[in-house]
Amino acid sequence: MTILAIDTSSETLAIALSQDGKIIADYSTSSKNKHSKRLMPAIVQLLEDAQVKPQDLTKIVVGKGPGSYTGIRIGLSTAKTMAWSLNIPVVGVSSLAALSLQARDRGALICPFFDARRDLVYTGLYNEHIEPVIQDQNCLMTDWLEQLKKVEQPIIFLSPDLGAFQSMIIKELKDQAVFLPEGLNTVRAGLLALFGADLEGDNVHELVPSYLRLVEAEANWLASQKEQSNE
Repeated sequence: MTILAIDTSSETLAIALSQDGKIIADYSTSSKNKHSKRLMPAIVQLLEDAQVKPQDLTKIVVGKGPGSYTGIRIGLSTAKTMAWSLNIPVVGVSSLAALSLQARDRGALICPFFDARRDLVYTGLYNEHIEPVIQDQNCLMTDWLEQLKKVEQPIIFLSPDLGAFQSMIIKELKDQAVFLPEGLNTVRAGLLALFGADLEGDNVHELVPSYLRLVEAEANWLASQKEQSNE
């Protein structure tokens, strides 16, 4: 089984190939350059370097969000188009679950998150086997940390945006918060490929992005409530 994995839910473009349970090629790059210009050339180069033809692929696994709206659409549309043209299964995986794979089997709960701006985050809580404990959601980070205090267990925080929230996390959760080396704070597509190997394929026409975004009015209301509470 030869699997192509794709995640473009953040500024990091991550792609990889696995073959029979082993990662054979793994590439990622972080840049503000458009994924739309870089993704397909990167996939072509990855396949060439691994000496794998598109026709050799047996499954595609893709991060379906939440995260960057544009990035999610590009990754998902590319994966769906390739899967449809090659007549192979495509599997959509939460990009938060994909990020959580960096802390798999470490014996602690895992909190992946992406900055959603306006003090909001896309986040969720997973156990060490990457099973959801609290479903993915879009919420204020302050509200989320209050919720996590009640868990009363060590929690590993993972995020490419960790720097913007780390001091807040430490202040609120203290020793409950655990952090890993900086290099583990982005999605590794090779792990996503292995994770998706046993997952059942989605209907290519029904697989859609997971945006989770609060509607604009609700986001504005939450922001106004926070401002009032600080007055």
